[in-house]
Amino acid sequence: MTKLRVTSVQSRLYWENPQKNQDHLKDLLFDLKETDLIVLPELFSTAFSVSYEGEPMHDKSMKWMLKIAIDKQAAVIGSLIISERQKKYNRLVWMNKDGSYHYYDKRHLFGMMNEEKYFAAGKNRLTVDYKGWKICPLICYDLRFPVFSRNTDNYELLIYVANWPITRIDHWDNLLVSRAIENQSFVLGVNRIGSDIQGVKFNGHSSLIDFNGHTIYKDIDTETVKTTEIDKYQLIKSRSKFPFLKDVDSFKID
Repeated sequence: MTKLRVTSVQSRLYWENPQKNQDHLKDLLFDLKETDLIVLPELFSTAFSVSYEGEPMHDKSMKWMLKIAIDKQAAVIGSLIISERQKKYNRLVWMNKDGSYHYYDKRHLFGMMNEEKYFAAGKNRLTVDYKGWKICPLICYDLRFPVFSRNTDNYELLIYVANWPITRIDHWDNLLVSRAIENQSFVLGVNRIGSDIQGVKFNGHSSLIDFNGHTIYKDIDTETVKTTEIDKYQLIKSRSKFPFLKDVDSFKID
């Protein structure tokens, strides 16, 4: 399968209110039809709260994700605050419609918000084989670290879910393009809009970038549910013509 339908959900988020967020996202997704992958913002159930106690795996938020996956017959991804073994994680969950799932714990914790004081850092990156595609989903601050994002396992789609503020949105825009060019990959960045309880403002800029760094779309400051079909065949042709990935430096991340 060379084509994949990807849906980004750029929404406002309600502070520490999973039920309200999930009801709101369900309403936004009501008319969605015929997609393969639904991507929600970082911490879609709570917004970026470091004080929220979190929930265990397989609790209400994951059950909600499964209901959406079944209803839309698509995989659903987004990050949650998960409490496990007396630690909290900013955990990205990939939920399939059959109830199977994958997860990735955010490796790069945002020091300016003291995220490392409240969350345990992950270590291992996740790459998912899905409908003939290799997809690597990461979280927000990971975008600033190109070595961790490096395309060492031949993925074709790189995803970042985020709560990225308006004050540094130019960095978001430029780094998404950089990650696409250097990894010869489609890149999807899904951000939130609105403001949080601390007055931090967000204006989205959820974007899909192709493997040459060209912007396919960018949504600014509005709630949007955008479905786009991408074609791996074009990516394969480009990599064959310009095989830059064969010359990348080798490295190991501790």
